[in-house]
Amino acid sequence: MRGISVFGLVALVLACGAPPAAIDYAGPTADWPAWGGDPGGGKWSPLTQITPANVGSLEVAWTYHHGDISNGKDGTTRTSFNATPIVTHDTMYFCTGKNRVIALDPETGAEKWTFDPHQRVTKLKGPYPRVCRGVAHGEDLAGPGGACARRIFTGIALDAETGKPCEDFGAAGRVALREGIEGEPWEYYVTSPPLALRDVVVVGALVSDNIRTDAPAGVVRAFDARTGALRWAWDPVPPDWNRKAGEKYTAGTPNVWSILSADPERDLVFVPTGNAAPDYYAGERNGLDYFSSSVVALDGKTGAVRWRYQTVHHDHWDYDVPAQPALFQIDGVGGGRPGVASITKMGHLFLLDRETGAPLYPVEERPVPQGAVPGDVVSPTQPFPTHPGPLQPETLTPDDAWGFTPYDKGKCREIIASMRSDGIFTPPGLDKMIQWPGNAGGPNWGGVSIDPVHGILFVNSMRVPSVVQLLPRSEFDKLDPSSVVYPEMLAPMKGTPYGLRISPLLGPFGAPCNPPPWGVLQAVDLRSGKLLWESTLGTTRDQAPFPMGLPLGAPNLGGSIATAGGMVFIGATTDKFLRGFDAKTGTEIWRARLPYTANATPVTYRLRKDGRQFVVVSAGGHGWSEPGDAVMAFALRRE
Repeated sequence: MRGISVFGLVALVLACGAPPAAIDYAGPTADWPAWGGDPGGGKWSPLTQITPANVGSLEVAWTYHHGDISNGKDGTTRTSFNATPIVTHDTMYFCTGKNRVIALDPETGAEKWTFDPHQRVTKLKGPYPRVCRGVAHGEDLAGPGGACARRIFTGIALDAETGKPCEDFGAAGRVALREGIEGEPWEYYVTSPPLALRDVVVVGALVSDNIRTDAPAGVVRAFDARTGALRWAWDPVPPDWNRKAGEKYTAGTPNVWSILSADPERDLVFVPTGNAAPDYYAGERNGLDYFSSSVVALDGKTGAVRWRYQTVHHDHWDYDVPAQPALFQIDGVGGGRPGVASITKMGHLFLLDRETGAPLYPVEERPVPQGAVPGDVVSPTQPFPTHPGPLQPETLTPDDAWGFTPYDKGKCREIIASMRSDGIFTPPGLDKMIQWPGNAGGPNWGGVSIDPVHGILFVNSMRVPSVVQLLPRSEFDKLDPSSVVYPEMLAPMKGTPYGLRISPLLGPFGAPCNPPPWGVLQAVDLRSGKLLWESTLGTTRDQAPFPMGLPLGAPNLGGSIATAGGMVFIGATTDKFLRGFDAKTGTEIWRARLPYTANATPVTYRLRKDGRQFVVVSAGGHGWSEPGDAVMAFALRRE
């Protein structure tokens, strides 16, 4: 069912019953033209109409349901809807889990147009839902006859005014992204938005984890934004690599599944990489992890590598760089140099020089636990940033065990004591080991938001450890996959001597065995490197078997935005709320109940001097929550 609900769902606010505040129309206007607010991904807005003083008057302005929902029971893979919309030229654009592209009036939610590409691959393997996290916008791209001057890019180029395919782009608006990519269609597909930079469109793709050593190539490509012709391709192999005969792109290379950012002035594209295949055994990579778990700066015209910075050496933990590199230049931070902030799943925040990739502050190579399985090695050291220091706990012992009762606390203590737990970077082995932080983070694709005026960075993360075990091939191949109960998972890692068993570290009541909070939002002073505040993010509400809403924090996927009005807005949690925090104190001062979890980054915009500032979020679930289809807009209540 599609449509607009002007009144939508009732917002449950902490300041319930507060009278409407007078709306200030004197401040600036701004849109949200790129996934991260701008090409640099800072997720910052100069808007000031919504403040800590009046946020209690925020109410639902409109709700739109697109109807693209599958719960996986119809023979297709379930959908999730965690797209971050973009707002430009008085129009909102986003995509759904079925890859449909939709344009709305951003002030009313009225539908302007939709485009359905008729998704062909509807059945995926592994834990991934069907998802599209966003689109990109390019302009001054008129083709013959002036058509498609402004374009919306996903896997297809659409006229931003009409939603019709740009016929001069590729073949009727499409380019073949699987050309030169070996493997099944479900192993390689685009989930994150492309990056539009001048006259090129740059795209990476998700590659299914832990299936085989010769996984589809992780190549990043740039296409001409007008014609769709391939302009360059970056095959992430070591500089001296010899490609196999007949191989266009190299199998098993690190993929780039997350969000790209750009510096148009310097013509740089910033690429966050995942792992060479597979994630948990590195003995067959033969040097292909040279670009694994790294931030890489590419030349926007040629795709040549300008610099790379590796955040994990010889990664055995699926510790991708999961988030969009965020650009900044702030007096008093790194000597005022143009910088890149890169957050990792470990809770390590690397502040790098944008032009060279060198750390702006010292990074220490520290010894880490050893003991690789036969056939592999472990790097003796790993890089640890010092400004700021690690933002996540890095050790978990039996004495740290937590429970609701003495019974489950005792069981958690026994579970932790039975496994290897030597702290961060404990290598996977034949016995069960505790991966802490877990393979989903820490932080994940939501990344960071940056207040460039005050020099403050905001980041959300989850605190749920993983249990990892490598099983000899002969033992793994005897297992019946149907006997495994979610959230435990098996992965074959074909081409290696081992298979993988992995699960979250949970106690007998289904709660994490580590102490809460299990989800946090943090603020970091980039000038001093100090943690300014840490707030619990989320409750146990809507998380069976704990529906009582305990303020223990919650696993979270999705990001935050920061505003000049002094607010930080974030959904992300499993308890179906959009929240507003006071940026100075970290106090949660507003929340709105949502119909589904909001595993997307919100956006904010104010398009007219006599208009209201809107905060909009996609609420449509993720792989671990109910699929949905709601776009919800909030604005201050009129007097």
